[in-house]
Amino acid sequence: MNTFFQDQIAKLFDVSPNNLTAILSSFVEEDLLKGTYFLEHGKRCDRLSFIQSGIVRVFKENASGEVTQWIGQEGYFVTDLSSFLFDEPARWSIQVLEDTKLLSISKQDYLLFEQQILDWNRLEKRFIAKCFLQLEDSIYNFIAYTAEERYHLYFEQHKALFNRVPLQYIASVLGMSPETLSRIRAKINS
Repeated sequence: MNTFFQDQIAKLFDVSPNNLTAILSSFVEEDLLKGTYFLEHGKRCDRLSFIQSGIVRVFKENASGEVTQWIGQEGYFVTDLSSFLFDEPARWSIQVLEDTKLLSISKQDYLLFEQQILDWNRLEKRFIAKCFLQLEDSIYNFIAYTAEERYHLYFEQHKALFNRVPLQYIASVLGMSPETLSRIRAKINS
């Protein structure tokens, strides 16, 4: 099993060695090709996946086009949380932007953790809280920072994405038009 994945699970869940082994053994490798979908809007999400390599984009189509909510890369988990946890139709589509290797756990195996791991409720609560904190940070960035400040912050945190992902997706994540992103980049480069 991937050592980086093992370290991320141990850190994220603050889990004992025995529970770590149980969790890790439930994940299976999955390869997705560029352009395919991990999940399509309206379908049920039946897995939670860790991105070993590659990039995925979480987006939704609306009347004016597409809105990219998030771009995930190596070291992140991906799912539609409301669909995965509550069996609701997915609100988002998740598309693979380059050939991607995942470690995935089915919802069925995930639910077994409640019976197999004594303190699973605490561990899962910690995981969900970390997801919530990322969402909070994202909302704060939109409220507190200008478009240029959001660009700088995102660039510092995700430099590699700028060479791997179409810039219109990054602009959408940052809540700006591609033209605004181009102006900011031109200003910085001048």
